[in-house]
Amino acid sequence: MSETVTIEERFNGPEGSGNGGYTCGLLARELGGEAEVTLRRPPPLDRPLALVREGERICLLDGELLVAECRPGRPDLDPPAPPSFAEAEAAARRYPGFVSHPFSTCFVCGPDRPDGLRIFAGPLDGSDVVAAPWIPDASLGDANGRVAEELVWAALDCPGAFAVGVTERGEAVLGRMAARIDATPRVGERHVVIAWPLGEDGRKLYAGTALFAESGDLLGLSRQTWIVPS
Repeated sequence: MSETVTIEERFNGPEGSGNGGYTCGLLARELGGEAEVTLRRPPPLDRPLALVREGERICLLDGELLVAECRPGRPDLDPPAPPSFAEAEAAARRYPGFVSHPFSTCFVCGPDRPDGLRIFAGPLDGSDVVAAPWIPDASLGDANGRVAEELVWAALDCPGAFAVGVTERGEAVLGRMAARIDATPRVGERHVVIAWPLGEDGRKLYAGTALFAESGDLLGLSRQTWIVPS
């Protein structure tokens, strides 16, 4: 395997680089099944990046530079029970990113992105869980009205940052993400995304995230490592 992939400008995270979850999802799609992806540097936008398979490992390269690597892995955690869609809507009204956001044009969680996923995870009452409603729009669907897996990885990404308190810490970037996708969402249907903290170790912050159908069925699950820059 040796081919290329391009992260389009629409799918940015921090300004000028690819959204971490979306990038992880592109590699996981190539691997197939459950995967763990480690981001080594900010993913460049709008230029071909090489995908190179080395056994069970897939590397994403920008010339000679390693951008990310993917290998089989699983999140190995159980999510909390999801809130109702109405409870997630109420939580989203308390989204800290409306007040202060380090990456306000992020494709997933940026309030300044009308063409983004607009997943605004705010705190649930009496809990350390953050939650957001999500209704994927038609621009995210394939011919069958299903959302691509890399976009599900993106949806699972940013809520984790708010579970670990990114607004209070100033900034944090995704370093590693292990996820499984049980089913892909349909456009136009109501979903709930949640995230919760899993502890920290120095500059490393840990979170879990999950995506549910409105029925409560689990669609996707991830374990994340966030890095606070030194």
